[in-house]
This record gives sequence, C-alpha cells and structure tokens, in this order.
Amino acid sequence: MKLSEILIKPILTEKANAQQEKLTRYAFKVARKANKLEIKKAIETFYGVTVLDVNTLVVPGKNKTKFTKAGFVKGQKPAYKKAMVTIAEGESIDLYANI
Repeated sequence: MKLSEILIKPILTEKANAQQEKLTRYAFKVARKANKLEIKKAIETFYGVTVLDVNTLVVPGKNKTKFTKAGFVKGQKPAYKKAMVTIAEGESIDLYANI
C-alpha cells in the first residue's frame, strides 16, 4: 500500500484537540487495510516527527433514519478505521496550516 493512500484525513474534534495538548496524541482517519507499521511510517514521512506509539480502532457505521415526504428513509453511515498516534515529547504536528 502506498504511503499517500494510508492517511485519509486528520480528525479535528474537541476530544482530539484535548489529547493533542495534554498527551501529544493525534487522531487520523486511515485506510481500513493499513496496519500500525504502515501508519507509523506514513506519519513520520509526511510530518517529520518521531512516532512513539500507534493505537488503532475500527469505528462501526451508524444507522440513520430521516423522515421525508416519501416516508422514512433508512441508511447507514460507513465504518472507518481511526489511528491514535503518540509522538515524541517536544514535537508537534501543525494540522491547521493547510486548511
């Protein structure tokens, strides 16, 4: 798998921002087939930081229902894989530079 295909996007939520400040841990949405070694290599290559630890989890898809004129429409949001990456003390990733 190519390094550019592994990282999809950073996750920018209040919980993720709190972990960035306290624990130097960053959250990324990654490809479902990527393993921890590939994720570590991609982060180190793209952001130029030292990765200490990578934790992954698969976020299950949620069922969604909305009411329209045609009646209830049911669907499901897709599942995705999330990686929590801990980097070395004193280093940081500027996620807001290219927004």
